[in-house]
Amino acid sequence: MSAPTGITRVTLLKDLRLEWRSKDAINSMLFFSLLVVVVFAFSFDPTAEESRQIAGGLVWVAFLFAAVVALNQTWAREIRNQVLDAYRVSPAPPNSLFIAKVLGNFIFVSVLEALMTPLFIMFYRLRALGPAWQLALVAALGTWALVVNGTFFAAMSLRTRSREIMLPLLLFPFSSPALIAMVQATTAILNGEGAHFWIVLLATYDLVFTTVCLLLFETVLNAE
Repeated sequence: MSAPTGITRVTLLKDLRLEWRSKDAINSMLFFSLLVVVVFAFSFDPTAEESRQIAGGLVWVAFLFAAVVALNQTWAREIRNQVLDAYRVSPAPPNSLFIAKVLGNFIFVSVLEALMTPLFIMFYRLRALGPAWQLALVAALGTWALVVNGTFFAAMSLRTRSREIMLPLLLFPFSSPALIAMVQATTAILNGEGAHFWIVLLATYDLVFTTVCLLLFETVLNAE
């Protein structure tokens, strides 16, 4: 195992272990998502056809806002325990830390999606008319788009006074193309329409922004 891979693995396992003990991010995201599901479920009673039209937007907006809760906590523990300062002066490659954080957030948000999707299906009586396996692909690509940008911007806003507010202000505009693609792809699959264009767009978005974030993360990490 190479040194960067080992550092990524150790950091990821550390974050997973801390989250397993505290469950801060998962509990906060679950509460927020459950609140969104219940509020919208009691606000209107759409037909099956209407549900397929609006479900994509509701689901992904709920997951986006819930993910911000976890993303805001990404670097909090590192700041409190001076781990980030120690990492900055160590010879460890910065991208190993970044990848570990992105993978950790991806796992947290994916767990949230796995827990909340059955509730969305039940409350909105959803049934995919297109290939259901594409929904899993859209979820994976869309979740990666959110967490790779969110982890990067969380690091960028780390030293600002109002980082909880700064993160959404940075993340939402840059994630808008991915969010639109996620909503359109989900709606197309639920309605039995083709989602190939949107899936390719999501994959391209992930590739471009992952590359950019990796190239710029060292600068962000060492910024005063």
